[in-house]
Amino acid sequence: MPTKKLTKRWLYNNFLVILIFLSALIIAFSLAIRNYYYNSVLSVVKNTAAVQNASLINYSEDNTVDFSVAARKMVEDFEDKDLMELMAIDKSGTVIITSSGFSPSSDTQMPDYIAALTSPTRDASSYDTINGESVLCYTLLAPAVNDSNLSALRYVVSLTAVKRQIYILIAAAGVVGAAIIFFVILSSSYFINSIINPIDEVRKIALQISKGDFSAHLKSTTDDEIGELCDAINAMAVELQENEKMKNDFISSVSHELRTPLTAIKGWAETLMDDSVDRETTKKGIGVIIKESERLSGMVEELLDFSRLQSGRLKLNPTKLDLVAELSDAVLMFTERARQENIQLNYDEPMDILPIMGDANRLRQVFVNILDNALKYSDAGDSITVLVQVADNKATILIQDTGIGIAPEDLPKIKTRFYKANATRRGSGIGLAVADEIVSMHNGTLTLDSKEGVGTTVSITLPLTV
Repeated sequence: MPTKKLTKRWLYNNFLVILIFLSALIIAFSLAIRNYYYNSVLSVVKNTAAVQNASLINYSEDNTVDFSVAARKMVEDFEDKDLMELMAIDKSGTVIITSSGFSPSSDTQMPDYIAALTSPTRDASSYDTINGESVLCYTLLAPAVNDSNLSALRYVVSLTAVKRQIYILIAAAGVVGAAIIFFVILSSSYFINSIINPIDEVRKIALQISKGDFSAHLKSTTDDEIGELCDAINAMAVELQENEKMKNDFISSVSHELRTPLTAIKGWAETLMDDSVDRETTKKGIGVIIKESERLSGMVEELLDFSRLQSGRLKLNPTKLDLVAELSDAVLMFTERARQENIQLNYDEPMDILPIMGDANRLRQVFVNILDNALKYSDAGDSITVLVQVADNKATILIQDTGIGIAPEDLPKIKTRFYKANATRRGSGIGLAVADEIVSMHNGTLTLDSKEGVGTTVSITLPLTV
């Protein structure tokens, strides 16, 4: 399921990064705390050693004092013996006396003493484990006195209490980290669910729409990208529903448009099969068959153009031509039909040549389509006026009729493929869409202005060439 994959992706990416970051932070904090406490203990030991060393220096410089006896007494009477142990080491590296009174075993390693012997600062420290207890050892070499066997003073401090405090702080940091992770999981779970649940709902509705249920809609509960997605899907469903209705209407309309001429052709063909039909009836029948065949041919050509338009195969063969000549030819084609239908067709052919780069056949197709629509949506007694205007190196052709007009709710969709504003008038509903596409391919524009019961004006604007 996609939503589960989204959760896993968040866990693997965001949560894993947060976990690694917090772990690294806790480790860094633990090391910092350890170094801080260990350095603090070492600093205290060094300060204590400095005080003791100062006393040894005073003893070495006072001729009235027996240095060896004074050093022994200083170790035995060490006032911080409750905090640390002080050891006196002779020049052979052996511990000769301790503040606790207990001498360490002979095999005790003293790396800090060995390091102090070669250190420029005459001191060194080390961390060791004695009898299972972690300790800090610090050695400071004693002042050189001729008749003294004292080599250095060594300080040993237990780190048990310090480590306990460090563990407490690390545990506290771990608890804080765990609390942060818990809060992140809690807040993120809420956030993820607020995304996943709507997405899952979108998925379900999208599946319904894909199966043809265009009535399925989403409830937009948030004013964010998900809310906009829900609105977009709802709009898509409405658009698909309208397109589906237009497609069905188109199929119904085309079927009706095809059935009418086919019925006429079939009827007259059956009539003409009868040998008793006179010559006048035969001529009339053949005329009907020719007319209806031409009508069928035009419809098939229109459907082919629509197919080319859908697949992007509608191509132009542009040449330099006279726009007025193409328009006049188209008007001439409808002059007789307008007369027969008692519709007045007004056209004053301009005397000037209007040169354009275009496809003559396609432009004539546009003019024929617009004029055909004007006649279809006009009744006896109406008029159609064709005007040509030139401005800003562009030619505008106006085809105005006083027919039934287009309803305001239909006007924005009139150029949409399959859409028919008036189902009572013949036509497939794709001619205007094809005409608009052809004009666009000539870098022109096709616009409609209509008022119901008053008439319609179609404006075709095309760029002129020199």
